[in-house]
Amino acid sequence: MVQVNAIGDACPIPVIKTLHALQDLKGAGTVQTLVDNEIAVQNLTRLAESKGCSITTEKRSDKEFCVTITTENTIGKAEADEQIACTVPAAQKKTVVVISADHMGEGDEELGRILIKGFIFALTQQDHLPSTILFYNGGARLTCEDSASLEDLKNLASLGVEILTCGTCLNHYGLTDKLAVGDVTNMYVITEKQMQADLILRP
Repeated sequence: MVQVNAIGDACPIPVIKTLHALQDLKGAGTVQTLVDNEIAVQNLTRLAESKGCSITTEKRSDKEFCVTITTENTIGKAEADEQIACTVPAAQKKTVVVISADHMGEGDEELGRILIKGFIFALTQQDHLPSTILFYNGGARLTCEDSASLEDLKNLASLGVEILTCGTCLNHYGLTDKLAVGDVTNMYVITEKQMQADLILRP
């Protein structure tokens, strides 16, 4: 077992430390990470899920959580380095992406769906990841089952990007039980996230 102490570290440092520890495993093994907040626990959970690892969490106190990730495979150095390169800048600037339709731009909607898929993939390749992506109205379809962007969104979520979808919109489109990535949110949070952002992107 490899133990990682990430108490007091700002996001996304716990994820980076854990990735390094997973990378150093020579085969099946366990990494145990100590963190001091539930956001870090959520980020580590997304990481474990994206890698097909098992995970258990233990709340030892209000300021101490023990996250145990067990893997059957070694995570390659190139893969870990790629994720670290994407993750480090996320804390430097609070960028919020707002997606209100399942297509990008006006005109041909089929073309627009190709464009929005390309846009979301392009987000995964940026040096500076957004802190949050908000989905509402027709954009709610993109976080649900059968979405062409689902794998890219899961990748972003595993790197600590917050994925939030409007619950009212999911209910309106009959998609409440189809959400496949991120969490359900409401208009209060959607407004708050945009008010607190340094930069808002609306594709």
